[in-house]
Amino acid sequence: MPAKGPRAAKPASKWLTIVGIGEDGVAGLGDEAKQHIAQAEVVFGGKRHLSLVASLAKGQARPWPTPFDAEMRDVLALKGKNVCVLASGDPFFHGVGVTLARKVKPEQMTVLPAPSSLSLAASRLGWALQDVETISLHGHSIDLIRPLLHPGARILVLTSDADAPVAIAALLDELGFGPSRLTVLEALGGSNEKRRTASADAFDLKNIDPLNVLALEIESTPDARILPLTVGLADHLFEHDGQITKREIRAVTLSALAPRRGELLWDIGAGSGSIGIEWMMAHPSLRAIAIEANNERAARIARNAAHCGVPGLVVVEGAAPKALAKLETPDAIFIGGGGSDAGVLEKAIEALRPGGRLVANAVTLEMEALLLDQHNRRGGDLTRVALSRAAPVGSMQAWRPAMPVTQWSWIKP
Repeated sequence: MPAKGPRAAKPASKWLTIVGIGEDGVAGLGDEAKQHIAQAEVVFGGKRHLSLVASLAKGQARPWPTPFDAEMRDVLALKGKNVCVLASGDPFFHGVGVTLARKVKPEQMTVLPAPSSLSLAASRLGWALQDVETISLHGHSIDLIRPLLHPGARILVLTSDADAPVAIAALLDELGFGPSRLTVLEALGGSNEKRRTASADAFDLKNIDPLNVLALEIESTPDARILPLTVGLADHLFEHDGQITKREIRAVTLSALAPRRGELLWDIGAGSGSIGIEWMMAHPSLRAIAIEANNERAARIARNAAHCGVPGLVVVEGAAPKALAKLETPDAIFIGGGGSDAGVLEKAIEALRPGGRLVANAVTLEMEALLLDQHNRRGGDLTRVALSRAAPVGSMQAWRPAMPVTQWSWIKP
C-alpha cells in the first residue's frame, strides 16, 4: 500500500473583506459585495463611505481614526470576527488594501474591487491607460510630477484636495509648460460628476470638488525645464557653487553604481547632491542619503532634490565619518568629496553590506593615492577619465582639458 503524503493544511479562515466602492454607492456594488457588507459585524471606512452604505450595513460602523492609523490596530484587534473595510475604487491602487496586505495574509481576505478613479478618468477621456503616466500626489509633494513633464505626455494625477489642481497648474506655468491642457474630473462615478478644462497659464476654475482626478496633456515653451530620461543631466539643471560631479563623470559614476530596485545609496561629500538625485530619478523605489558637512550646500541639495522631482532624498548635515554613525545600511556608496579625510573610506567600506557596490572618484593626488592603495589591497576596477572641451582661443577654438578623474569601483565580498 503506498505511503500517504502529508495532509494538506486547512485554509485559514477568511475573516476580513475589503470592498471597493465608488461615488454611486450601493447602486454600483455587485451582489457579493452587498452581501458581505450586510453580514459584517463591524464595517470600517471613511465617513463618506459609511454614509453611502448606511442603508445596507447592519453591523457597527467604525470611521477611520484621525490621524489615520497605518498600523491598522483597530482592524487587526477584531481578527476572527466578520469584518468589512470599505475603500475608494480599487483598494490595491494606492488604497487601504495595500496597507492591510502588509498585516493580513491574502488567504484571510476577500477583496472585491471597484474601478479605480484613474480607470474611470481614462474611460471618460478615451485614453489608453497603458500609454498614460499615472502618479499619486495624495499626501505627497507636487514636486514628484516634475520628471514626468515631457512634451506630448499624458498624465493622470490622483490629487489631495480642491487646492491641488491650482497648485499644479501654477507649477507647470512656472516651469515653462503653460500651454498644457488640464482637465479636472470631479466626483467620478457619482451624481455630481463633472469635467472642466483650462490651460495651465490661464487656470481659472473655481469651487473644485475635493474628490478630483487631474488629467494633463503636456505642451512646452522653448525654455521649459525638461528633465531628460537618461543619466548625466546638464549641470545647469542643478544649483551649485562649483562643487558638482560634472555631467559626463556623473554618467560614468552612475553606470558604475548600477542602481537596482529598492536600494539605498550613501552619497558622501554630496556637494550639489547630483549623484544621489540622479540615483533616485532612475526608479521610484530607490532611496538616497546625502551626507554634506557644509550647511549652505546641505540646504542647496534639498532644493535641488525638490526641483528634480525627488523630494524624498534625505540630507544629513555633518562631516564623515562621524556623520555616518547610525545611518541605515547602504546597498551602494559614492564618495566624491572629502574621501581623503582620515577614516572616511575605511568606515564606508565597513558600513557597506556584503555584495554592495562602492564607487569613489579622485581628482587630488592624495585621494588618488588612497584609491590606488585600496585597489592593490582589495581589487575592483580602476579607471581614469579625462575630458576636454572646445573653447575659444583668440579667434579660433582649442581643447581645454578638465582635471582627470580616477575612479575606483569595488563590490564588497
